Amino acid sequence: MRFLRSSLACAVLLLATSARAEAVPLSVEQQAVHVLNRVAFGPKPGDIERVTRMGVQNYLDQQLHPESLPYPPQLSERLAALPTLNRKAGDVVGEYVELQKQVRDEDEGARQRRRTALMAIANETAEARLARAIDSPRQLEEVMVDFWYNHFNVFSGKGIDRALVASYERDAIRPNALGNFGDLLKATAHHPAMLYYLDNFLSTADGFVPGGKKAGPKAKSTGLNENYARELMELHTLGVDGGYSQKDVTELARMLTGWTYDQRALIRDNQTFKFDAARHDKGVKHWLGRDVAPSGVAEGDMALEVLASHPATARHISYKLAQYFVQDAPNLALVERMSRVYLASDGDIRSVLRVLFASEQFLSPDAAGAKFKTPYQFVISAARASATPVRNVAPLLATMAQLGMPLYGCQTPDGYKNTEQAWLNPDALTRRISFATALAGGKLPLAGKGPLTMPAPAMGAMMAATPPAAAPSPTTPTPALDAVTLEATLGQAISPKTRDAVAASAVPLRAAMLLGSPDFMQR
Repeated sequence: MRFLRSSLACAVLLLATSARAEAVPLSVEQQAVHVLNRVAFGPKPGDIERVTRMGVQNYLDQQLHPESLPYPPQLSERLAALPTLNRKAGDVVGEYVELQKQVRDEDEGARQRRRTALMAIANETAEARLARAIDSPRQLEEVMVDFWYNHFNVFSGKGIDRALVASYERDAIRPNALGNFGDLLKATAHHPAMLYYLDNFLSTADGFVPGGKKAGPKAKSTGLNENYARELMELHTLGVDGGYSQKDVTELARMLTGWTYDQRALIRDNQTFKFDAARHDKGVKHWLGRDVAPSGVAEGDMALEVLASHPATARHISYKLAQYFVQDAPNLALVERMSRVYLASDGDIRSVLRVLFASEQFLSPDAAGAKFKTPYQFVISAARASATPVRNVAPLLATMAQLGMPLYGCQTPDGYKNTEQAWLNPDALTRRISFATALAGGKLPLAGKGPLTMPAPAMGAMMAATPPAAAPSPTTPTPALDAVTLEATLGQAISPKTRDAVAASAVPLRAAMLLGSPDFMQR
């Protein structure tokens, strides 16, 4: 295995030194490959032929309306069998809180029950995300869930968010991934995962004194907390150059005082949001050039509407979408066209994407293969291309963590980047090659269900440090990949130079060389 990895690394480095071919118009098949690498997480066997037959435009139209694409029965059954995925947020939080109480008694049995329960929550949440990303025909929906979760990032390793991430993705992100940005913004702003992660549940008017049981979650301190207001404008809407001041941050934070959740009501009635009037700053605010009269919760609601419809937000969101789907430094004329459609459609995400996909920049030869895959995209696309049934997601999660992108594990509110500069470095390439070698050789225990363990970075602070290897079931071994089949699956995503290098290599190296090639690491 070590010899294979070393040989593969040398071959990949030789390929990486070659210049990209001169840009020529994309053929029909190349267009199919391109949209599968951008609108989907890469092709599965037969996908390129299917998209070529139906036409790229028809495929894009279909993906923009995921409700028209039913899940395969096996995927539906798998998701239905994951209890955490289908439980109310309050039920999961209630279990978490009860386990926390038991642990305070310093009973080792309680500690073990807590670890097991948290592991189950983490594993099931991750399994659902990866199962959909690999096997769902609604690929654009999955791509947009990944995009928006990073945009509205919540770190799963912070306190009670361990119990809330599944609900946050299910109830706030997923239903709005191709809908209206204003609705998406409101859903994230009202969800307890975001209220807790960026500390708005603690924020009160200056001088507020907690009033006991009616005051909601007990604050460790009182006073104004600006964390959420700052990220709401800087990251979620206007952008760092959106024309606001520090004074605007403070005034928005005042408008959002009292936006919290009541833990008891959450557990009892699944009430995920509460406006606590006693905590609210009742003074007049001056925000973004306007006077805001005291009106309780309506102040925050108004602020979200203003931010969602602001021209700076239109540009910020359009730029990030163009950067994700086209190039790291997107064409500014395209961004401007997308911005105009954003404003004219009142923030309709589907309309903005339609303009992006119809642009000459999206299908330009210069855009094909111009994006470097994030660790998430690399691992998911490899799993899809391999067509290996993934029953045990732990090895995939471990790889993402080793590559610096643990699922739900970004601690900072800006989320993971999607640019080449963020992910292309020698150490990361070596780790990617190791993964490619293991997957191609059938060395990853993907076929059988492993134990409820995975590395700590894979799900924030919820996991053990080093998991034992999960042995594949003896009746369902993980097969080595056939290089000929894999090469056919990837089609013209693989350059002639890479094909020649693969053909000249030893047979055991060929599939790994395809997955570890610079061609495959680009999208």
